[in-house]
Amino acid sequence: MDLPHRGAERINSFALVTYIPDPLASFLNNLREELEAAGPAPRAHVTLLPPRPIQCPTCDAVRQLGGQVAELDAFELTLGEPTLFAATNVVYIAIEQGMDQLQRIHGMLNEATLGYNEPFPYHPHVTLAQGLSTSAAPQALELARIRWAQYSQQRRFLAESVVFVQNTLDNQWLDLAEIHLGAKNRQPAPVLAARRSHRH
Repeated sequence: MDLPHRGAERINSFALVTYIPDPLASFLNNLREELEAAGPAPRAHVTLLPPRPIQCPTCDAVRQLGGQVAELDAFELTLGEPTLFAATNVVYIAIEQGMDQLQRIHGMLNEATLGYNEPFPYHPHVTLAQGLSTSAAPQALELARIRWAQYSQQRRFLAESVVFVQNTLDNQWLDLAEIHLGAKNRQPAPVLAARRSHRH
């Protein structure tokens, strides 16, 4: 049985993310909103499994994740400096500490029902702006560097859980289930109340 649909028309595109906590998240959300100017900012996150279709009921995918993620320990991530994916004009903040752990988890989860031949090599990061023109990208990167230099609080956080998300026809990502790292005796927790949808 699949998880129930709630509101928006969903499509066969799923991802796995870990959300960044406040106050860092609020700063990053506001910065992305300033750089993109494309409506409400997404919820700041690091992606562990980039968007992919799945060929099984959603609940089966959640069960696979639950069994694997619950065996992992929480780990710390530290953010580096803003930079640019030149090929796609995406401005992002690099992962300074925790990259090896993210790579290992991605390799472990990108199999079985969640396996997918991704179009780009996995490179975990925090997106600050996408959909930019070639001329606008350098300006956005420079502004991101200025704003990031002004941020005086902690640039690291503890990744304690992951969230399985699904996309909709209007490109709004919906939270389906949260799974806590190290929770070997806990079940994945479906997100029963519809959370504000967000772009990735």
